[in-house]
Amino acid sequence: MGKPDTRRLDKAIQQTMRKLEAVRNREMWPLDGRERRAVLGALAGGSYRIVRGNSPGRAEQRIETAWQSAETRLTTEITALRMERQRIVTEAAKAKAAKKSSGWW
Repeated sequence: MGKPDTRRLDKAIQQTMRKLEAVRNREMWPLDGRERRAVLGALAGGSYRIVRGNSPGRAEQRIETAWQSAETRLTTEITALRMERQRIVTEAAKAKAAKKSSGWW
């Protein structure tokens, strides 16, 4: 029995980490539809308030909340992928140990 096949999970973890880094740099491409609408809606509302001569305080807070939400989602996704990878590795190790101990010598 060889090493467990975790390439798919490793690739997904790397891709999600790239997305997380992009969100921390305030790039729009890794956001899902709901998050993208929240950011763009807050930007539009803040722009409108600035044009009207008002403070964009709540709009800035809504934008920051949307970015934090995206960051939290991606962090949770990475954690879940890592846990799944660990589960696969542990199962492979248990199977290997069981196979080894069942030998007649």
